[in-house]
Amino acid sequence: MSTSTTASVSTHILDTSIGRPAEGVAVRLAARTGREADWRPLGGSATDADGRCKDLPALPEGTTHVRLDFAVEAYFEKLTFAKKQAEAQQDAPAHRDSGPAVFFPEVAITFAVVPGEHYHVPLLLNPFGYSVYRGS
Repeated sequence: MSTSTTASVSTHILDTSIGRPAEGVAVRLAARTGREADWRPLGGSATDADGRCKDLPALPEGTTHVRLDFAVEAYFEKLTFAKKQAEAQQDAPAHRDSGPAVFFPEVAITFAVVPGEHYHVPLLLNPFGYSVYRGS
């Protein structure tokens, strides 16, 4: 809930490699009250079937910077496992790429906030890249 003395944050994740929301990604939220201040962990959530985190903790009064940490490695490992199972059931040729399921196992996004504003920060994600922006 946003008041005149605090900012608020929301996010969602779209997996651009499959054109769908990314479900089940753990998201942690941290805040600090100045550029030189220590980060204060506030808690976290996980994305729902729509790729949204609807229950992120509120930001404390005086927050000037926010960090969202997305744990994407487990999400992509689960997708890779499901894909391999589906290929095995269809007698498809084995995928010979022996690399990791994801190049970026974690995504950390840090941004500045001002009191009274809402910040929606979507993550567009695929196994080998990502982008973020301030949404509405």
